[in-house]
Amino acid sequence: MKRWMKWSIALLALLLLGGFVARSITARKAAQAPGPAQETANLALDLAPGDVVQARRLELSRTLEVSGGLKAVNTAMVKAKIAAELRSLNVREGDSVRRGQLLGQLDTTEFDWKLRQAEQAASATQAQLDMARRTLENNRALVAQGFISATGLEASVSNEAMLQANLQAALANVELARKARADSTLVAPIDGLVAQRLVQPGERVSVDARVLELVDLSRLELEAAIAAEDVTALKVGQPATLRVDGIAEPIKAKVARINPSAQAGSRSIVTYLAIDPHPALRQGLFARGIIELERTTAFSVPLSAVRTDQAQPYVLQVQDNQARLHSVQLGMRGEVDGQAWVEIRAGLSEGAQVLAGSAGLVRDGTPLRLAAPATAQPVVQGPANAASAAPR
Repeated sequence: MKRWMKWSIALLALLLLGGFVARSITARKAAQAPGPAQETANLALDLAPGDVVQARRLELSRTLEVSGGLKAVNTAMVKAKIAAELRSLNVREGDSVRRGQLLGQLDTTEFDWKLRQAEQAASATQAQLDMARRTLENNRALVAQGFISATGLEASVSNEAMLQANLQAALANVELARKARADSTLVAPIDGLVAQRLVQPGERVSVDARVLELVDLSRLELEAAIAAEDVTALKVGQPATLRVDGIAEPIKAKVARINPSAQAGSRSIVTYLAIDPHPALRQGLFARGIIELERTTAFSVPLSAVRTDQAQPYVLQVQDNQARLHSVQLGMRGEVDGQAWVEIRAGLSEGAQVLAGSAGLVRDGTPLRLAAPATAQPVVQGPANAASAAPR
């Protein structure tokens, strides 16, 4: 009996000790369990300072995108004015030439003989005219003395006039032969560079055959096809900024001329932009850029902050440490300090802080946690090189 009592007391003590340990573990877990506020904090999206930007007023400009090839204002095609064999050609591609410089020579053998033939024909006609003049003088004396009739004198006058006309025609043939011989010399009509050498010495060329192409790179233009609806905003003198393949820095330009006629088929209008000289520019290079149409101060946000995965464009504004969706109405776009900005015409108040595109995909109502107080990104106030009007 006493032994059973001892075992009962020991078992009861173990049960009490186990219950105490279980209650302690439960209390500790309850103390460590997060409350609703702590659970929300754990689900908050961590943001870097650059993930939050501030809406502000900036100077933006409405612009028009253009592209096209560069062409020299002054070009020339040196052609053969006579049909002959090319005897020599003194320049090659890339050589610099001056106006009036000798570029090449065509064979003149045939034209030397033609000139001599024309000169001899003119000399023979001159001799006949001299004889006709002496005969006319003698006949006039004989008519005065009554030895011949007036009809004979008239025949002498007509013969002298005919030979005078023949002499003038012969002299004209001499000049034509002399000009044909002079046309065998190829001369540069403009200052520039040799772009193409189309014929080699020894080849026979026909009349108007192209021999050399010359290009003056001191004045280059961009030929851009503009849609008819955009031409109304264009004006001569508007500034432009171009990017040319192979050249790192932007090239300044301005609208020089606007073609009065539309192109057949596309109905676009060709606009010519005069480009500032640059040693790396070449005819035929492709360029793209923007023409500044107008400039205005507008309430704007970075373009990366505008999201378009819904029917209407929207931004996510930071309000009470949460992301709140606000639909916005967009205006013109511009670039400030290398970053694209867009005008906000409605849907957002000035000074509002919004999530940039670097924050990624965020849902409306997502809790936010900033690593540091949100500060506005530095922006250099200045003219914006705009892309084009943003979609409504």
